[in-house]
Amino acid sequence: MLNYNPLHCLPSSEELLDSDDIPVDNELQDLIPSLLKATLALVWSDHWDWFFGVRMGIYYDPNQPAIAPDGFLSLGVKRFVDEDLRLSYVLWEENKLPMLVLEVVSPTYRGEYSTKKEFYAKELGILYYVVYSPLRRKKPHLEVYRLVDGEYILMSGNPVWLPEIGLGIGRERGIYQGIAREWLYWYNEEGQRLLTPEERIKEAEEWATFEQQRRVEAEQHQLLAEQRTQLLTERLKALGVDPENLA
Repeated sequence: MLNYNPLHCLPSSEELLDSDDIPVDNELQDLIPSLLKATLALVWSDHWDWFFGVRMGIYYDPNQPAIAPDGFLSLGVKRFVDEDLRLSYVLWEENKLPMLVLEVVSPTYRGEYSTKKEFYAKELGILYYVVYSPLRRKKPHLEVYRLVDGEYILMSGNPVWLPEIGLGIGRERGIYQGIAREWLYWYNEEGQRLLTPEERIKEAEEWATFEQQRRVEAEQHQLLAEQRTQLLTERLKALGVDPENLA
């Protein structure tokens, strides 16, 4: 009897498109998830069991086209598949649902608060659904939902703590790639914002400058002390006093 494995009949990631081919509406849909991904790559640099996708296609059904959220985080999967990296995120290959999905709302709504939200809850069962809408005026820019009994429940706070991930997510003004505006950031359990790679570099440069200045000042103080000692020695000798014989 032949051994039949239905997974062998499903298309692989190499045979599928790597996105949904829908262009982003604005730069924020790329920059915001990219900032979150870059910060994770720094904070979790020694962890290899996570993956953060940016505008990457997620295949959940071989008979359906991919969906491509602006960002998504999966835990318990390989960070790198091989040197060519992932072409797409195929659920029947990964065997892990993303734990968090992020949608950045553009001026043109695409169902982020309705159809997409319903899809992530009912069809996929994503634990955390994060929606960021910078153009909102009467409601919060950032909403974080948690799946409870098949329904998304809005969580309160800024930042919002995500225990299964071990990080919080929130919004505040900052500078990224020279752009001063409100961004999304990761936070620790105490509510302290995690530094971005740019900020880590700036902090290291400032510390190196401080250390260099401290060394220069120490050398100057040492030189001044030596000059004073030399001057005192010369004055004592002029008075007929041998400094080496002073008790």
